[in-house]
Amino acid sequence: MKFFHMSHTDLDGYGCQLISKKIYPDGKFYNANYGVEVKSTIATILNEIKESEESEIFFLISDLNLTVDESKNLTRSIEELNNDGRNIKLQLLDHHATGEPSSLKYDWYFLDVKRSATKIVFDYFMENYSQFDALCTPDFKLLIEAIDDVDIWCEFDPYFEFGKVAMRLVTNATEINSTLFADENRDFRHFLLNKASEYITKENGHILLDDEMHHLKKEYLMLDGINDTIDNLSAKYLVYLLEHKKDELTVYYKDHKGLLTYNLFSISISANTFLKENPDYDFFININKRGNAGFRAAGKLDVSILAQKLANGGGHPNASGAYFDDFKDTINYNAVKAFINKKLSQID
Repeated sequence: MKFFHMSHTDLDGYGCQLISKKIYPDGKFYNANYGVEVKSTIATILNEIKESEESEIFFLISDLNLTVDESKNLTRSIEELNNDGRNIKLQLLDHHATGEPSSLKYDWYFLDVKRSATKIVFDYFMENYSQFDALCTPDFKLLIEAIDDVDIWCEFDPYFEFGKVAMRLVTNATEINSTLFADENRDFRHFLLNKASEYITKENGHILLDDEMHHLKKEYLMLDGINDTIDNLSAKYLVYLLEHKKDELTVYYKDHKGLLTYNLFSISISANTFLKENPDYDFFININKRGNAGFRAAGKLDVSILAQKLANGGGHPNASGAYFDDFKDTINYNAVKAFINKKLSQID
C-alpha cells in the first residue's frame, strides 16, 4: 500500500504526521495552508496517485477542512481513479467546525470539534492498527497530550505550557525554506518535535525545552559536527540542499549561468557561500512572494546592471535589488522560474 498524508502547516498539522509516520515511515507527506495551497496540493497528490504503479492507496487528510465543493471534486476524482483500477481509501480527520457541511455529506469526512486533529489521528491509529501502541513511547504519548492541550487551548491542563513551547518551536523553525525544500523543512520540524518529547517528563520540562531550542536546531543543521553560529550553519545547510537541486534551479542570462531561488528569508551569506563553492555560477537571484528580488554575484557579472534591466532596480555590482510589480504570488516554483526566464530572455 502507498500512503499519502496531507496536513496543515502548524503544530497540530505536523503532530498528525508524526503519528502516521510510526506506521508509514516511507509514506509521502505534504503540508498546505488553506485556499489555493489545499487545492494545489490535492491536485499534486492525485496526479502522483495516477502515475503510481501501486493500486492500493491510503490518502489521509488531517487538520484541514474542505468546503462542500472541494469535497465534491475530491470524491469525484477518487471515484474516477477507483474506476480506473485503483483501490483508494480516502479519510479526512479534522476538528474545524467550518467543515460540518462536508462531514454531514461524505462518510470519509470525520469531524470532532472537541479534540485537536493530532488527538483525533492518534486515536484513529490506536483503534485501527494493533501494532501502533507498541511503537509509541510514554513520552511520545505525552507529547500528543501537550499538542492537544495547546491546540484546543486547555490552559489548566498539565501539559499546556509544554504545548505552548512546542508550538513556538515549530513556528520558528524557518531555517529551511518550505517552498524549495518542502520535504527537508517537514523533516526538520518532525525532528524538533521528536526531540521535544525527551523533555516532557523532566522537571520544568517546558522551560528546559525553551532553553534548548537553539541547540536543537543547530544539532539538525550541523552537517560536519563543527559548531558555528546558526546563521552560518543554516547557510551551509542551504548550500548543501542547493547543491542537490541546482540543475533544477539554474537560469541563464546570455552566457552567464545563475541560480534562481524563491522566498528565501535572507541570501547574503547563502548566496555568497554558494557562488564561492560553485565557480561555474556567475549570479544568484532570490525573489519573494511580493515580487522583491535580491541579486548577488562574485565579480563575474555586474548584477546592478542586471537588476536595472530586469525591473529598474540597482545597487552594487555584487549586491543589488529590484521589485517586479507584475509578479504574482504563487506556491509553484516552476511558475516563478518561467516568469524570470521570460524576463531574462527579453533584455539585451
